[in-house]
Amino acid sequence: QVQLVESGGGLVQAGGSLRLSCAASGRTFISSYTMGWFRQAPGKEREFVAAISWNGGSMNYPNSVKGRFTISRDNAKNTVYLQMNSLKTEVSVVYYCAAAVAQIATMESPYGYWGQGTQVTVSS
Repeated sequence: QVQLVESGGGLVQAGGSLRLSCAASGRTFISSYTMGWFRQAPGKEREFVAAISWNGGSMNYPNSVKGRFTISRDNAKNTVYLQMNSLKTEVSVVYYCAAAVAQIATMESPYGYWGQGTQVTVSS
């Protein structure tokens, strides 16, 4: 069982930055998992934001965040990060961390483990 806990969300102004963290709790070790970040705005479907391979050697981003967001991981700390820069206006978007026993993936289906999410609001 993989237990993931996100943190770092909050309120920031447009153009600002936030760093989200996703920590594995208990006896969970993320070192063998592909890790991903997804987000969901109110009334919209969840969408892919970033993914990183088990050893950090490969990352993948959609065009919407490429160049602004950076995913990284510290397997020794059992934590994955999402650095978000040049944030654009968004309201009550929930960012989710997820783990997959698969190669790097941009779709939700390979991710079998999800955190509860952390909410981000970017004000104009």
